[in-house]
Amino acid sequence: MGRTTTLRSRVRTILATASVLGLGLLSPIAVHALKSTPAQGSSEHSSLVVSTATGKVRGQAQTGYDAWLGIPYAANPTAADRWTAPRPASAWSGIRDASRFGDRCAQSSGWDPGYEKTITTEDCLDLNVYAPQGSTQGGTRGSGTDTPVVVWIHGGGFTGGAGQDTNPRKFVQQTGAIVVTVNYRLGPLGYLNLPQLRAENANGAGNYGLLDQQTALRWVRSNIGHFGGDAKNVTIVGQSAGGSSVCDQLASPTAKGLFARAVIMSGGCALQTAAAGETQSQAFVKEIGCATASDVLACLRAKPASAIVAAQLKAPIRPSLGGTAFPVDPGTAVQTGNFTKVPVMLGQTNSERGLFTFQNYDYLGTPMTADQYTQAVRSTYGTNADKVLAEYPLTAYPTPGQAWTAVQNGSTSYDRQQLMARLSKWVPTYAYEFAESDTPHFTSIYRLQQQSATARDFPFGGAIHVDDLGYLWDYLGQTLPYDDDQLELSRQMITFWDHFTATGTPNGSGTPNWPKYRTKTGELMSLKACDTAPSSNEPPAACSKVTRDFAQEHDLDFWQSLGS
Repeated sequence: MGRTTTLRSRVRTILATASVLGLGLLSPIAVHALKSTPAQGSSEHSSLVVSTATGKVRGQAQTGYDAWLGIPYAANPTAADRWTAPRPASAWSGIRDASRFGDRCAQSSGWDPGYEKTITTEDCLDLNVYAPQGSTQGGTRGSGTDTPVVVWIHGGGFTGGAGQDTNPRKFVQQTGAIVVTVNYRLGPLGYLNLPQLRAENANGAGNYGLLDQQTALRWVRSNIGHFGGDAKNVTIVGQSAGGSSVCDQLASPTAKGLFARAVIMSGGCALQTAAAGETQSQAFVKEIGCATASDVLACLRAKPASAIVAAQLKAPIRPSLGGTAFPVDPGTAVQTGNFTKVPVMLGQTNSERGLFTFQNYDYLGTPMTADQYTQAVRSTYGTNADKVLAEYPLTAYPTPGQAWTAVQNGSTSYDRQQLMARLSKWVPTYAYEFAESDTPHFTSIYRLQQQSATARDFPFGGAIHVDDLGYLWDYLGQTLPYDDDQLELSRQMITFWDHFTATGTPNGSGTPNWPKYRTKTGELMSLKACDTAPSSNEPPAACSKVTRDFAQEHDLDFWQSLGS
């Protein structure tokens, strides 16, 4: 048995018997167990140099884990290679320093820390590997290759974010798993879909960023054994656009065999048509000033990344169908069973849309008005608008913004329920809702709330989009001020995700039983913390439980009646 398995087994045993774990990481006993493995510098843990297919990389030892950062998994997609399918990374001689992140992919500025300025780098197709410290044998990493692997696909609306936004140290330390985080091309650089591009390569146009993800998964399959990982036990996990990407990969014939399990967090299953992608792309070409060029592609490839990022603000582009890699809409694929059949975990927060109401209105200093509410409902729900306005009248809510959040939460939750039902017809499916409504909001909102009464006073309506990420791993360089019950929820969630990534079911010792989703019962796991009084003699705890209340809480009978 490899040392990675030995370590993982010891940590599992410790977690099953420990009642209170600090910081969602390890109890003092578990920390001692990790420290009892050979120390760095000994004959069994002497090297952070790992061989990959393209060359050797030297990582860095951190507290309780090792990391290899900024490893290229594909070639530089710039100049003439803009808007081409990803190509293999070039080999290097000697030992490559892998102690620093690579560049983030080009994107506009935003409110997240680290994104205060526009980013214009395109040579960004890198990944990061995090592994338990002490998982080497005989000075050579990879002697035991049986550790489960998690590949994290970041969110950001397909226009922003990077693999480095997520630090999975506490997940790695608690579980003993290996985690890989990935960059992929964004915005127009990732998803432009034009006839000229389809003529060059039909399998790239509209989905270069998604092909990047597949290339990263192939890198994992070929190389993760050298880091002690099991290439046959890979789980892809993503949130928001990353969650949608996971479903896209489920539906892609060319991704088959690259992963054994899938986790969709706050993401849907849909890709727009190639025609819709081309319409968006033509608008972008006009916006950037290449519509009348004799050679449109030459014009586009000559533009600086700064111009591309600026143009996308007025002419955004999203992924679209096309080629042999993405021939079928993922929504159709999961309905017909035409997808890679692996166990799936999926879910959402209980107020997914509260963040977007704040972002699009109050954050800009222009709270939604009654007229805007009516207009938004009519433009979004078309012929059903009058029914929606009757079901969610303004008189029932303190503000138009809260009415809009309720509407959007309802329709989004209905879509998620439909996805749960469709997947459960074909594969073992475990559904959840993150319902810890008293949680500190995710890093960017938490920071805004320290500075702005508008953010502090805004009625988000519960746990919002992204709030669940901090319970699994540190996000955007900050550990949030969770109370002891929330820290116990973090430990429990990591244990659920660990069980699932290792075995295909979230069930195991030390956690409540989590049943498979079935349309007949509608049961899912409600993830929440208890509310233990600070002076109580009771220990802090998670209060997650199986519930059948999802449909009632989100008014899904109404949305069902619309045939949405």
